[in-house]
Amino acid sequence: MTPITEVEGRRLALSNLDKVLYPATGFTKGELLHYYATVAGSLLAHLYDRPVSFLRYPDGPEGQRFFTKNVPPGTPAWVRTADVPHSRSAPSRQVLVQDLASLMWAANLVTEFHTPQWQADAPGQADRLILDLDPGEPADVVECCAVALWLQERLRADGLDSYVKTSGSKGLHLLVPLEPTPSDRVSAYAKILAVEAEAEHPELVVHRMTRSLRPGKVFVDFSQNAAAKTTATPYTLRARTEPTVSAPVTWEEVEACTDKRDLTFLADDIAPRLETYGDLLGPLINLNRAGRVP
Repeated sequence: MTPITEVEGRRLALSNLDKVLYPATGFTKGELLHYYATVAGSLLAHLYDRPVSFLRYPDGPEGQRFFTKNVPPGTPAWVRTADVPHSRSAPSRQVLVQDLASLMWAANLVTEFHTPQWQADAPGQADRLILDLDPGEPADVVECCAVALWLQERLRADGLDSYVKTSGSKGLHLLVPLEPTPSDRVSAYAKILAVEAEAEHPELVVHRMTRSLRPGKVFVDFSQNAAAKTTATPYTLRARTEPTVSAPVTWEEVEACTDKRDLTFLADDIAPRLETYGDLLGPLINLNRAGRVP
């Protein structure tokens, strides 16, 4: 029988709690739900008012994975949703994860959480810029750190504060809080930064997605700033071999990184880090830190 639990007055059926989702570590669905309940305070702050796209992996990372933006069948009536406009089609309806009950319902689907750089009440008006640093083998996160440090200084020259998290996969995400700005303008500025990084470090950086250009270099993906794009939400678990997390890190950790294991964080690592550092990406939701695109 599927256990029923009550979360903030909402009754939820949480299924298959003993199911092993990550065979490499024995990490179960019950542990996944416990993780999300533990980090809910910080995760919800970054999900709030942002339409969620789901990358679902109900049988674990080695099973079928599928990406969906529409409201899943069977979504409870109390889960908030929002219309999301599209340039070439009618608006779609997407989930807003606004509270603990909605988070636990969504986590029970076994999903990565992906969100845009804008909020539902102002679609296409980005309140953050993102640069996705993706290493091409044999490069790894160590090379990403070198690029991130250069970009931090470059952004600082334009009066912008930047913050960093692991992707939970191979690379890093650089994030900048902004005053609401049209996504196409943010994308254009992000491209300028990527092109400048390549010009400054042609042996290390590439700004084009062309696969043949990427081995041994860091691809600075500026395209994630497009209004239609989404990226992994801070603190989401990833569908990888192990239960890795897209985890905020300090610039000191970036500077000190000499091995990819230095910036690999699993679910069990996050609660202690939150106790030590708090939410390192808290400034992203602090309007006093928001900057202007030049």
